[in-house]
Amino acid sequence: MSIRHGLLALLDQGPSYGYQLRTEFEARTGATWPLNVGQVYTTLSRLERDGLVEPAGEDDEGHQFYAATEAGRAELRTWFDTPVPRTNPPRDELAIKLAMAVTVPGVDVPAVVQGQRRHSIKALQDYTRLKARALAGEGRPGAAAQPAADLAWLLVLEQLIFQTEAEVRWLDHCETRLAQHAEVEQARAAAGERDGAPAPTRFGRRTKV
Repeated sequence: MSIRHGLLALLDQGPSYGYQLRTEFEARTGATWPLNVGQVYTTLSRLERDGLVEPAGEDDEGHQFYAATEAGRAELRTWFDTPVPRTNPPRDELAIKLAMAVTVPGVDVPAVVQGQRRHSIKALQDYTRLKARALAGEGRPGAAAQPAADLAWLLVLEQLIFQTEAEVRWLDHCETRLAQHAEVEQARAAAGERDGAPAPTRFGRRTKV
């Protein structure tokens, strides 16, 4: 998730200060990716260092406003025009967990898969209910109706739904793959016992019988 470019997109519409940016960012994404003010100001400092934003004065309460520079607007246009790269996919905790689980002795991998599937299906149901509310015109949780922001929230919800549906399908595939692997290992073990050879372990290493 690019907080950097998200803040630039907001500042392209006019000067704002940190708390305003955090509130507007969360409003447009339905608070799916909550920010804290520290993250916002750290990002603003880096944007200012890179010449993409500049201070734009203070209000009567001492809030420091920032505005996008021409370089910042050019950076934003490039971001919108450039596809999100898939050559270096982000780390996925679930994929890492399962990759580790199948290589660590003593882990009940099918139980890990089943537990994750239950959690993912519940999340999918929650997202689907939120989508139904959005389509019914109820808008984002705790926010006033704003057509453009509500559409943005709906798009985020649908991305989460598609992503979670894909995750559930992948978990189903993992379960099938694990069952196939277990059958192969059992067949190898049986063949080894018949031949008097060492029997393979769950992960293909051989032990004496």
